[in-house]
Amino acid sequence: MSTGFVTIAMDDLEKPRGGRPRAFDPNRALDAAMHLFWEHGYEATSLTMLREAMGLTPPQIYNAFTDKETLFRKALERYHQTEIGFALEALSAPVSTGEAIRRLLLGAAEAYSRPGKPGGCLFVSGALATSPQAQAIADELKTYRKASEAAIAGRLAEGKTKGDLPAGISVKGFAKYLAGTMNGMSIQARDGASVEELRALAETALAALPLGRQNQGHDPETGHHAGPFPRS
Repeated sequence: MSTGFVTIAMDDLEKPRGGRPRAFDPNRALDAAMHLFWEHGYEATSLTMLREAMGLTPPQIYNAFTDKETLFRKALERYHQTEIGFALEALSAPVSTGEAIRRLLLGAAEAYSRPGKPGGCLFVSGALATSPQAQAIADELKTYRKASEAAIAGRLAEGKTKGDLPAGISVKGFAKYLAGTMNGMSIQARDGASVEELRALAETALAALPLGRQNQGHDPETGHHAGPFPRS
């Protein structure tokens, strides 16, 4: 399994342990668990809540997912597969680096405030503060966040190599700034910020960066402002 804004493959949940076909849709059950963890966090989500939301008996949960910790890890993989396409698309788009970052932040504003889903990002809100017994879960989420930051840094480094960014830019520092901005947007969304407020936050974050003259034009493909960048 890999993490961050990269493709990952889930374990095959369709394979029952005893060879007997399951009488439930494992992806649907996993989606239900994912939404509970997303809304309440790892430790606050009880096994009773999971059984009720997933519509499964305790033996079915054990046979399919082993235990709560394993279920949470599979929910993280499911979240990665289904909820962060905006980031994958933004960072891989054949546009200027400034436009890619603009798409990333505005995509986060949309993704973190989708109607009918918990606000924010599961990688941020899943277990920010945990008991010592759940430290492994907190470490897992930290790994996802660090990998996401590394993916952003990779896109910035690519832009710098192509001359798309000022030579003096700090790729590491800018990536950390952008990841921190997205984490803050996630918390704002959890506190009830609207999509319009999150978009405004994203635009403010971009506008607050020191301007680099070579990046003040418009992206040739989209016509959007290429965006400012911090220097090292």
